[in-house]
Formats: sequence, structure tokens, C-alpha cells
Amino acid sequence: MTTIQLVGAILFACALVHTFSAKGFEILAHRYPRHSGLFHLLGEVEAVFGFWAFILIIAMALISGTDAAVDYAESRQFTEPLFVFTVMVIAASRPILDAVRSLLGAIARLAPVRTEVALAWLGLAFVPLSGSLITEPAAMTLAALMLAPQVFRPGIPERLKYGALGVLFVNVSIGGTLTSYAAPPVLMVAGTWGWDSAYMLTHFGWRAALAVLINATVVTLLLRAHLRPAASGETSSPVPLKVSVIHLAFLAAVVLLAHHPVLFLGLFLLFLGFTQAYHRHQDPLILKEGLLVGFFLAGLVVLGGMQQWWLQPIVSSLGPTALFFGALALTAITDNAALTYLGSLIAGLSDQAKYMLVAGAVAGGGLTVIANAPNPAGAALLRRGFNDESIGTLGLLGGALGPTIVAAILFLI
Repeated sequence: MTTIQLVGAILFACALVHTFSAKGFEILAHRYPRHSGLFHLLGEVEAVFGFWAFILIIAMALISGTDAAVDYAESRQFTEPLFVFTVMVIAASRPILDAVRSLLGAIARLAPVRTEVALAWLGLAFVPLSGSLITEPAAMTLAALMLAPQVFRPGIPERLKYGALGVLFVNVSIGGTLTSYAAPPVLMVAGTWGWDSAYMLTHFGWRAALAVLINATVVTLLLRAHLRPAASGETSSPVPLKVSVIHLAFLAAVVLLAHHPVLFLGLFLLFLGFTQAYHRHQDPLILKEGLLVGFFLAGLVVLGGMQQWWLQPIVSSLGPTALFFGALALTAITDNAALTYLGSLIAGLSDQAKYMLVAGAVAGGGLTVIANAPNPAGAALLRRGFNDESIGTLGLLGGALGPTIVAAILFLI
């Protein structure tokens, strides 16, 4: 352990404490309006890891020199934060949202239950499972924006909101495991271990799909008495089919180029130009929310890169069953993709240990905001539906505990 590694671990712990206490800063902002601006800034969960990452770089510059600090920052891979930002903004555009709402509305009207109940279930089950095709960040964005006006609104008990949020986070985390490219923790090991989509479907996919259906059904039954029909009035003109198709093509192209930031960022600039040219068919893009989420994930990349010295020995020392529960617990305090990446560096892991590591990492992906890369996106889009416009750590943990247990049982069968 070097001095800078110790500093990195301490700052990582500070960032965790700050993340878990963010709701307290929002409460202080309302209690002390004179300093509300500062407290609101400290209460922005999406800004926490970026803030502490800057402190790490400053500390590294003071301890090891500016060249070492710059070299470390430039050695980090920021493809995932850039991709999440890009896919969030495109997936949340009005033409894509209208197309998804129309599709799910048509399916919901065929269901043998009230339409609003069917829509809530589809948002908690069908959309997270679609993350195996369109990637988890895109699925999280679509599901959050669809569920926000129906579930995360005044009139819904706070405990049920946290229950729905926990189900959403867990279902997105496991719902992307039907393929080998959509879930970040799977992507980190798929190439190294030779896991293709056929392997994922047969070993993870059916278990994940069953857990998603169980979780969504249970929480929808609890919510059904509080759900009400959506407002029927049309406030804007319909989006032309050609515009929707072009937006969907942008989304598909970005997903296909997810590992090539130069190309998907170029497409994103074209997308911005297209939305400006046809602004009458657009709503304001969620650029602020996307940038905050990207900043959060970039900070996690910088801080997480200094934690290998203590995380990897823990992972390598555990047996298969202990590795499952260890990965599930560690995921709550670090990004699950970082955890599986560290596992991919360990030589000689058995096939059973590899399965247990990834299964534990994805099963625990809903326990905290930082557990899975798409979670900050969901938190940014849904937090205004909670008291003090902030998501409490214990509330999320309580809401995610049940669906996490369901996922864990099915992955252990």
C-alpha cells in the first residue's frame, strides 16, 4: 500500500459517506434557506463522486507531482460515462418516448387488467428486460420517464415509491443479462472469459427474466390501488413517423457503437443538429441530467481506479458461494462493473467462481445509487418524486432488499 493508495481509499470512503448522506443536505437546504445553494450542491448525488475525484487528483498532484496526476487521469477509460450521457439524452427525446408509450399503451389495452396497472407492470418488467437489446442505461432512462408521472408522483405513499424504485433498479441490473453486451458488469468479463449471448441466455437469462417478472408483479399489486388513468388531453401535435424512425436509428447506431466513443459522439453531434432543425417535434433535451450522470460515473472511474489494491485480494480469496455473497455486498459500495473487471484479472478462477462473481454483482446492482452504472440516471430522473426531492439511502436499500433476495435465490438455483 502506497501513500496515494491510502489517500485514494480514504477519499473513496468520504465519497461513499457523502453519497449516503446526500438527502440530509437537501433537508438542511430547506431548513437554512440562506445557505440553500451550498446545501443543494452538496445534496446533488450525481455531483458527489466527481467532486471527490477532483480532490483525489489535487492530492495526487501534491503528493506525486502534477505529471503523475495528469498521467493517472488520462489513463482512465471514460467510454462508459460518455456512452451513458449520450444514450440518456437520445433515449429521452420526445419522438422515442412517444413511440415507446404508443407501443406499451397498445399492449396495455390488451391486458386483462386496468390499463394503468398494465402500464406500470410493463414499465417495471418489459422495459428493463429490453435493456438486453438497447443496453441498460437506455432501458433505465425510458422506464424512469414512463413511470415518473404514474408511480413517482404526489399521492403515492413514500414506502411504495421506494419499493418501486428498488424493483426498477434491481430489474434493470439483472434484465440486461440476457445478452453479453448490454450489462456493464457482464461486458467487463465476456470477452476475457468467452461468454457469448447464447451462454448468457442459458446460464443467466432465464433466471433473470423470471426474477424480473416476479418483482414487477409483486410491486404492481401493491401499487394497484394508488394508480390512476393518465391524463387524456393531448398537449402537442403528434410526431411524424419519419422523425421517430430517424431518432430510433440514432439510438440503434449509438448502441452498436457503444465501445467507440469517437464515433458515437460524432453521431450525437449529428443528433443535436437534427433536433435543432426539427425543433417543433422536440421537447427540451435532458442535457443537464445526462451531464450530471456522466460526471458521477467519471468520478467513480477516477476514484474506483485506486481501489484495486484492497478489492482484488478480497475477491480472489473467497470460495464460489462466499464469492457470490461477497460480490453482492461489495457491489453496494462500489460499481458492479469495476468489481467484475477486477475478477477478470484473477488467473485460475473456476467456471463456478466466475458465474458466482457475476451473478452476485448483478443481483446486488439495485442496493444503492452507485451499485450499477444506470442507477444514477434513474435517480436523476425520479428524485423529484420523493420528499425533499432526494432519494434516501436507507429507503432505497429497504425497497431493493426484497427484489434482491428474489434475484439471489434464482441465481443460486
